[in-house]
Amino acid sequence: MPTGPISKPLSDEIPTSQSIIAVLWPSFLTAAAATIVFFTLFDPQELAIIMGLPELSRLAGYTGGFFAFWLLTSVSSALTCYFRRPCNQITQQKSAER
Repeated sequence: MPTGPISKPLSDEIPTSQSIIAVLWPSFLTAAAATIVFFTLFDPQELAIIMGLPELSRLAGYTGGFFAFWLLTSVSSALTCYFRRPCNQITQQKSAER
C-alpha cells in the first residue's frame, strides 16, 4: 500500500485560460466595488491637485483609479491562487522536469 502522495492525471489539471479568468473576473468585480466606494469619498480632481499632478479630468481619474484597483486586486488574487497549491505538487513538478 503506497503512502506517498497520489498525483492527479493530466486531464484533471485546470486549463491556463480558466486560471487566468479565475483571477481576473473576481478582481474586476472587486476593483469596480472599490472604485465606487473610493470615489464616493474622494474627488479625483482634488486628489490630482494634492499629489501635484497636471490637471486631470474626473473621467481620467476614475479610469486610472479603476485600473489601479484592478491591478492591485489581480495581484492579490494571483498570489492567493499560487500559494494555495500544495507544496508536494510543486516538488513533484520540479523533480519531473529534471
